[in-house]
Amino acid sequence: MHDSSDNGGLRSAAVIAVGSELLGVDRLDTNSLRIAAVLAEFGIELRLKLVVGDTTDDLVAALDSAGQRVDLVFVTGGLGPTRDDRTREAVARWSGRELVLDPEVLSWIEEMYSRRGRRMPEPNRRQAEVIEGARVLFNERGTAPGLLLTTDGPAVILLPGVPTEVDGLLAGELRDWFVERTHPDRRWSTLEMKTACVPESRIEELLDPAYERWGADAIAVLARPGEVMVRLRHRDPEELSRARTLLTEHLGDVLFSWSISGPAPTLEETVLARLDEVGQTLAVAESCTGGGLGARLTEVPGSSRSFLGGVISYSNELKQELLGVETTTLEEAGAVSAEVAAQMAGGARDRCGSNWALSITGIAGPGGGRPDKPVGTVWFGLAGPDGSRFQVPVSEHGLFPGDRTRVRQQATQYALDMLRRALSGLEPLRWDQILASPGGKDGRG
Repeated sequence: MHDSSDNGGLRSAAVIAVGSELLGVDRLDTNSLRIAAVLAEFGIELRLKLVVGDTTDDLVAALDSAGQRVDLVFVTGGLGPTRDDRTREAVARWSGRELVLDPEVLSWIEEMYSRRGRRMPEPNRRQAEVIEGARVLFNERGTAPGLLLTTDGPAVILLPGVPTEVDGLLAGELRDWFVERTHPDRRWSTLEMKTACVPESRIEELLDPAYERWGADAIAVLARPGEVMVRLRHRDPEELSRARTLLTEHLGDVLFSWSISGPAPTLEETVLARLDEVGQTLAVAESCTGGGLGARLTEVPGSSRSFLGGVISYSNELKQELLGVETTTLEEAGAVSAEVAAQMAGGARDRCGSNWALSITGIAGPGGGRPDKPVGTVWFGLAGPDGSRFQVPVSEHGLFPGDRTRVRQQATQYALDMLRRALSGLEPLRWDQILASPGGKDGRG
């Protein structure tokens, strides 16, 4: 093992997530994913992930194991003010160093509380204890500073457990530290491309030219309900630009966003950006998704420029009273039908005063299905501006696999894609087109 302070020497890393709650069923370690993305960018191989409880002996043992195998160890969590936060003590013991109270850090924490109009509680003094010789990484999103420790073995970076705080520290001075210690020729750039509402197996077919040119090891295909993301890594950004051109041609109109060296926009970000670009607005009417579509839209900063709001009309009575759905339509076609979806969309557009409106009505399960309308049946409505072909609302439907949560997720995705395609002058993707794709019933796209 080389000296971890040696410039250009970082080649391998490990992540140790600390927290007894991570060993249970309620919490997941997501910080290691954030760290892995940064390591991949700088060409550092992530060789090991460990999760340990809030026990000093277990963390020291984990450091012993990881420290023999890698150049860099991240430790996340256990930097809080409570007695079960033992990461500082464990790393100090492992490195043979002392913990010392740092007056500058203490003053910084006190100032953070003062800005909030509060007095610093006494337990927060523990967060000002610094491992002797460590570099303090000031955390602008919380009261737990990170620490960077160089040793005769691996470098050790201590980060808080709160994901937003990890993001801030990784994007701050740590980024400069990585730049100084990795060679540009070893760094990776990444192309992300996102597709909507087609199966993973169909995307795999469309990627054949990319596999032939760049090889399977450079390409990852990642599926989630209603979306497939293609990720291609290369050390030459210009090669990624060529890949984007090629894949844009082959993926066609199911591709909705892309990015090089950064997350590709989500479908809701893509739709809202397009609405903002053309100066138009959107309203929604939801039944089985219970506000999930509106929640996705309002997650996007600045969404109020284009998204006006909507109606959650779970009962037939509210569909009639708030959206103007006709009683005879409900009685003859049923709440889950093309006719009701169209009237919901038209009602949302007219009553909210928007240019566009989306509606969703369906059977998310686990009960409520019948032979002609099984669980997973969802109808969508789209109403558009005067003079457009969607001035008279149109309807499409899908039959989505999975449990209640999965059906609802796929429904919001399909609705957003329906609008994306309309804004781009494309026809909605019909369910029979999805089923016609190889593997179309696997539910992964």
